[in-house]
Amino acid sequence: MGDTVKRAYRSTARAAAAAARRGRIREAAVRLFVEQGYAATTMRQIAVAAEVGERTLYDAFPSKAALFSHALDVATVGDEEPVAVAARPEIVAARDDADPRAAIARHVAYSAALLDRAGDLIMVSVEAAGADPDMRAAADAGAAATHRVHLALAESLHARGALRDGLDPAAAADVMYALVSPHVHRLLRRHRGWSGERYRGWLEESLARELLG
Repeated sequence: MGDTVKRAYRSTARAAAAAARRGRIREAAVRLFVEQGYAATTMRQIAVAAEVGERTLYDAFPSKAALFSHALDVATVGDEEPVAVAARPEIVAARDDADPRAAIARHVAYSAALLDRAGDLIMVSVEAAGADPDMRAAADAGAAATHRVHLALAESLHARGALRDGLDPAAAADVMYALVSPHVHRLLRRHRGWSGERYRGWLEESLARELLG
């Protein structure tokens, strides 16, 4: 019994240490990717910044592309749970909300928080896409997934008769895709220094004006 408890304790401690190490690696990688860009950041630099050996780094992440993908996935959803944005409770609640304005507000709240976490990293993949096929694949996949999330809300609004006359769900999703984008987020939150509250309020009002009847 005692040996079993000790083994379980050691296993838990090792798992906690590995998770902490992955967290340090991820934080160092995000900082360097955002500061220097994808191409200029090396695995050696990340190892030094995370205070781990290169072998340890490669044991955890076999390539820079794999590390970037992991960092972007965690930043996007805010944790390491394998649940896509489309299935997150906040996004589901937005689709299910019978009040169109409230649905948009829920959608904006989640999307703004996502962009505050992951927008800079998403832009790293966008900017590197022209020269790196891994980044092109990441940027394209992310863009397609984002549009599907917006389309699901647009279809829900359409089913409730909430979209303004002449606007179909695909066009409504395109409007959301443009306004709730990492590009606009960077311009307003980073370049113009808008507060999170001002940014969210602007998005809510802009989407309500463009989408609702």
